[in-house]
Amino acid sequence: MSQFFMIHPDNPQARLIKQAAALVREGAVIVYPTDSGYALGCHLNDKAAVTRIRQIRGVDDDHHMTLVCHDLSELSHYARVDNAQFRLLKNNTPGSYTFILEATKEVPRRLQHPKRSTVGIRIPDHPVALALLVELSEPLISSTLILPDEFQPLTDIEKIRELLESRVDLIIEGGTVGVEPTTVIDLTHPEPVLVRRGKGKVDHFGIAD
Repeated sequence: MSQFFMIHPDNPQARLIKQAAALVREGAVIVYPTDSGYALGCHLNDKAAVTRIRQIRGVDDDHHMTLVCHDLSELSHYARVDNAQFRLLKNNTPGSYTFILEATKEVPRRLQHPKRSTVGIRIPDHPVALALLVELSEPLISSTLILPDEFQPLTDIEKIRELLESRVDLIIEGGTVGVEPTTVIDLTHPEPVLVRRGKGKVDHFGIAD
Protein backbone atom coordinates (compact mmCIF):
# COMPACT_ATOMS: atom_id res chain seq x y z
CA MET A 1 0.00 0.00 0.00
CA SER A 2 1.46 3.35 -1.02
CA GLN A 3 1.78 6.40 1.19
CA PHE A 4 -0.34 9.43 0.29
CA PHE A 5 0.70 13.08 0.79
CA MET A 6 -1.52 16.10 0.20
CA ILE A 7 0.92 18.93 -0.56
CA HIS A 8 -0.20 22.52 -1.01
CA PRO A 9 0.07 23.40 -4.72
CA ASP A 10 1.37 26.94 -4.16
CA ASN A 11 3.21 26.69 -0.83
CA PRO A 12 4.47 23.12 -0.52
CA GLN A 13 4.99 22.01 3.08
CA ALA A 14 8.74 21.62 3.64
CA ARG A 15 8.21 18.66 6.00
CA LEU A 16 6.33 16.64 3.38
CA ILE A 17 8.75 17.59 0.62
CA LYS A 18 11.67 16.35 2.76
CA GLN A 19 9.84 13.09 3.45
CA ALA A 20 9.09 12.60 -0.24
CA ALA A 21 12.74 13.24 -1.18
CA ALA A 22 13.90 10.76 1.46
CA LEU A 23 11.61 8.09 0.03
CA VAL A 24 12.98 8.71 -3.48
CA ARG A 25 16.55 8.32 -2.20
CA GLU A 26 15.53 5.02 -0.56
CA GLY A 27 14.29 3.59 -3.87
CA ALA A 28 10.65 4.64 -4.01
CA VAL A 29 8.62 4.99 -7.19
CA ILE A 30 6.38 8.03 -6.76
CA VAL A 31 3.46 9.72 -8.47
CA TYR A 32 3.84 13.50 -8.40
CA PRO A 33 2.07 16.51 -9.96
CA THR A 34 3.35 18.54 -12.90
CA ASP A 35 1.97 21.17 -15.23
CA SER A 36 1.26 18.37 -17.74
CA GLY A 37 -0.63 15.85 -15.66
CA TYR A 38 0.77 13.50 -13.05
CA ALA A 39 4.08 11.75 -13.59
CA LEU A 40 5.98 8.74 -12.29
CA GLY A 41 9.39 9.42 -10.80
CA CYS A 42 12.33 7.72 -9.12
CA HIS A 43 15.97 8.24 -8.18
CA LEU A 44 18.47 8.82 -10.97
CA ASN A 45 20.63 5.79 -10.13
CA ASP A 46 17.94 3.28 -9.17
CA LYS A 47 17.82 0.62 -11.90
CA ALA A 48 15.08 -1.42 -10.21
CA ALA A 49 12.82 1.62 -9.81
CA VAL A 50 13.28 2.55 -13.47
CA THR A 51 12.27 -0.98 -14.42
CA ARG A 52 9.13 -0.64 -12.29
CA ILE A 53 8.20 2.60 -14.06
CA ARG A 54 8.62 0.95 -17.46
CA GLN A 55 6.38 -1.91 -16.31
CA ILE A 56 3.66 0.46 -15.09
CA ARG A 57 3.80 2.41 -18.35
CA GLY A 58 4.00 -0.74 -20.48
CA VAL A 59 6.97 0.56 -22.46
CA ASP A 60 10.23 -1.06 -23.54
CA ASP A 61 13.85 0.12 -23.49
CA ASP A 62 13.36 2.15 -26.70
CA HIS A 63 11.05 4.55 -24.83
CA HIS A 64 12.85 7.68 -23.68
CA MET A 65 12.88 8.21 -19.95
CA THR A 66 13.11 11.87 -18.95
CA LEU A 67 15.50 13.66 -16.64
CA VAL A 68 13.35 16.18 -14.80
CA CYS A 69 15.50 19.07 -13.53
CA HIS A 70 14.76 22.07 -11.31
CA ASP A 71 16.52 24.54 -13.63
CA LEU A 72 19.07 24.81 -16.44
CA SER A 73 22.03 24.80 -14.04
CA GLU A 74 21.90 20.97 -14.08
CA LEU A 75 21.75 20.76 -17.85
CA SER A 76 25.45 20.67 -18.82
CA HIS A 77 26.07 17.68 -16.54
CA TYR A 78 23.62 15.50 -18.44
CA ALA A 79 23.25 16.91 -21.97
CA ARG A 80 25.41 18.51 -24.64
CA VAL A 81 23.92 21.73 -25.98
CA ASP A 82 25.20 24.46 -28.25
CA ASN A 83 24.37 28.16 -27.87
CA ALA A 84 21.31 28.02 -30.12
CA GLN A 85 19.88 25.04 -28.26
CA PHE A 86 20.53 26.71 -24.91
CA ARG A 87 18.65 29.85 -25.99
CA LEU A 88 15.64 27.74 -26.99
CA LEU A 89 15.71 25.96 -23.66
CA LYS A 90 16.11 29.17 -21.67
CA ASN A 91 13.18 30.81 -23.46
CA ASN A 92 10.85 27.83 -22.96
CA THR A 93 11.55 26.58 -19.45
CA PRO A 94 10.03 25.95 -17.05
CA GLY A 95 7.13 24.71 -19.12
CA SER A 96 5.27 21.81 -20.67
CA TYR A 97 8.09 20.60 -22.91
CA THR A 98 10.39 17.61 -23.02
CA PHE A 99 13.51 18.21 -25.09
CA ILE A 100 15.51 15.40 -26.67
CA LEU A 101 19.23 16.19 -26.43
CA GLU A 102 22.55 14.43 -26.88
CA ALA A 103 23.41 12.71 -23.59
CA THR A 104 26.71 13.09 -21.77
CA LYS A 105 28.62 10.18 -20.25
CA GLU A 106 27.07 11.08 -16.87
CA VAL A 107 23.72 9.68 -18.02
CA PRO A 108 23.45 5.93 -17.33
CA ARG A 109 23.21 3.95 -20.57
CA ARG A 110 19.90 2.40 -19.49
CA LEU A 111 18.34 5.90 -19.51
CA GLN A 112 19.53 6.78 -22.99
CA HIS A 113 17.89 5.81 -26.24
CA PRO A 114 19.65 2.50 -27.05
CA LYS A 115 20.49 3.49 -30.63
CA ARG A 116 21.04 7.26 -30.44
CA SER A 117 22.69 8.14 -27.08
CA THR A 118 20.04 10.79 -26.44
CA VAL A 119 18.07 11.73 -23.34
CA GLY A 120 14.91 13.67 -22.62
CA ILE A 121 15.23 16.79 -20.43
CA ARG A 122 12.31 18.58 -18.75
CA ILE A 123 11.87 21.47 -16.31
CA PRO A 124 8.26 21.43 -15.04
CA ASP A 125 6.25 24.52 -14.18
CA HIS A 126 4.68 23.27 -10.96
CA PRO A 127 5.64 24.39 -7.41
CA VAL A 128 5.41 20.92 -5.87
CA ALA A 129 7.58 19.28 -8.51
CA LEU A 130 10.13 22.09 -8.36
CA ALA A 131 10.27 22.01 -4.55
CA LEU A 132 10.91 18.27 -4.61
CA LEU A 133 13.67 18.67 -7.19
CA VAL A 134 15.36 21.41 -5.17
CA GLU A 135 15.25 19.22 -2.05
CA LEU A 136 16.75 16.28 -3.98
CA SER A 137 19.50 18.48 -5.50
CA GLU A 138 19.50 16.21 -8.54
CA PRO A 139 17.09 15.25 -11.33
CA LEU A 140 14.31 12.72 -11.10
CA ILE A 141 14.00 9.97 -13.66
CA SER A 142 10.46 10.45 -14.84
CA SER A 143 7.74 9.45 -17.25
CA THR A 144 4.32 10.96 -17.82
CA LEU A 145 1.64 8.86 -16.09
CA ILE A 146 -0.02 7.46 -19.17
CA LEU A 147 -1.11 3.86 -18.68
CA PRO A 148 -0.99 1.21 -21.42
CA ASP A 149 -3.62 1.72 -24.15
CA GLU A 150 -4.30 5.29 -22.93
CA PHE A 151 -3.34 8.51 -24.73
CA GLN A 152 -3.71 11.17 -22.02
CA PRO A 153 -2.04 11.44 -18.62
CA LEU A 154 -4.05 10.59 -15.52
CA THR A 155 -5.34 13.68 -13.69
CA ASP A 156 -7.90 12.28 -11.24
CA ILE A 157 -6.09 11.56 -7.98
CA GLU A 158 -8.73 9.11 -6.75
CA LYS A 159 -8.45 7.13 -9.98
CA ILE A 160 -4.67 7.13 -9.61
CA ARG A 161 -4.96 5.79 -6.06
CA GLU A 162 -7.40 3.11 -7.19
CA LEU A 163 -5.17 1.92 -10.01
CA LEU A 164 -1.68 2.36 -8.58
CA GLU A 165 -1.67 2.33 -4.78
CA SER A 166 -0.32 -1.23 -4.79
CA ARG A 167 2.27 -0.53 -7.51
CA VAL A 168 3.97 2.67 -6.31
CA ASP A 169 5.37 3.73 -2.94
CA LEU A 170 4.09 7.31 -2.70
CA ILE A 171 1.29 9.30 -4.34
CA ILE A 172 1.43 13.08 -4.01
CA GLU A 173 -1.70 15.14 -4.54
CA GLY A 174 -0.72 18.67 -5.52
CA GLY A 175 -3.83 20.50 -6.61
CA THR A 176 -4.79 21.20 -10.21
CA VAL A 177 -2.53 19.71 -12.86
CA GLY A 178 -2.44 19.99 -16.62
CA VAL A 179 -4.58 17.64 -18.68
CA GLU A 180 -2.25 17.28 -21.67
CA PRO A 181 1.16 15.59 -21.82
CA THR A 182 4.27 17.58 -22.63
CA THR A 183 5.17 18.56 -26.14
CA VAL A 184 8.29 16.57 -27.08
CA ILE A 185 10.81 18.31 -29.31
CA ASP A 186 14.00 16.72 -30.64
CA LEU A 187 16.85 19.25 -30.72
CA THR A 188 19.52 16.87 -32.00
CA HIS A 189 18.81 17.74 -35.66
CA PRO A 190 19.74 20.92 -37.55
CA GLU A 191 16.18 22.15 -36.97
CA PRO A 192 13.79 21.29 -34.11
CA VAL A 193 11.70 18.18 -34.85
CA LEU A 194 8.28 17.62 -33.29
CA VAL A 195 8.09 14.15 -31.74
CA ARG A 196 4.82 14.52 -29.82
CA ARG A 197 2.31 17.34 -29.87
CA GLY A 198 1.13 18.22 -26.38
CA LYS A 199 0.45 21.20 -24.15
CA GLY A 200 3.43 23.34 -25.18
CA LYS A 201 3.08 25.56 -28.25
CA VAL A 202 5.43 24.85 -31.14
CA ASP A 203 5.13 27.76 -33.58
CA HIS A 204 8.10 29.65 -32.10
CA PHE A 205 10.31 26.63 -32.79
CA GLY A 206 9.64 27.02 -36.52
CA ILE A 207 7.20 24.09 -36.39
CA ALA A 208 3.71 24.58 -37.81
CA ASP A 209 1.20 24.62 -34.93
